[in-house]
Amino acid sequence: MAPPDDMFGDEDYPAYTMGRAAEITGASPDFLRRLGEAKLITPTRSAGGHRRYSRYQLRLAVRAREMVEQGTALEAACRIIILEDQLHEALELNERYKRQQETGA
Repeated sequence: MAPPDDMFGDEDYPAYTMGRAAEITGASPDFLRRLGEAKLITPTRSAGGHRRYSRYQLRLAVRAREMVEQGTALEAACRIIILEDQLHEALELNERYKRQQETGA
């Protein structure tokens, strides 16, 4: 685990309990569990077995909640978000590759 001063800026640090995550996202604990079942987010488990969520996961949960509230089926919303995330990552890798090619590194 990262030292405490490094955790504050870590988007992937599992800092939030189920209750706090539900409060922050405006979603129910059941909705968060369903996102896990749909494989959109996989919360970390504490030593006691409790789910812990990162800020990154909370952002995905909010996006899913918004899409479901607009009428998108949960499974479809999760798939769309996963594909958007994969596309974003691929575009970042492509930009990094282009910069390396331009600098000759």
